[in-house]
Amino acid sequence: MDMHAVVTLLEDVQTTNFESGEPLLLRRGETGTVVMLYGDGTCEVEFADRHGRTYALLPLPLDRLLVLRDVPERR
Repeated sequence: MDMHAVVTLLEDVQTTNFESGEPLLLRRGETGTVVMLYGDGTCEVEFADRHGRTYALLPLPLDRLLVLRDVPERR
């Protein structure tokens, strides 16, 4: 996993809205950006709307995420 990787959720996640604190359900397939990597197998993921406003920011285990790629890896 790399910083600023675009990731998608592999399962639904219950959290709270970043600003209002209201309950929020992030659905499987929702995309976010990795903004921090931790050494314990988790990373901080930011979920933002089309205008760039953050609505959720939470630590997630790497095994609950799939990295989305738009170019092939070189081998």
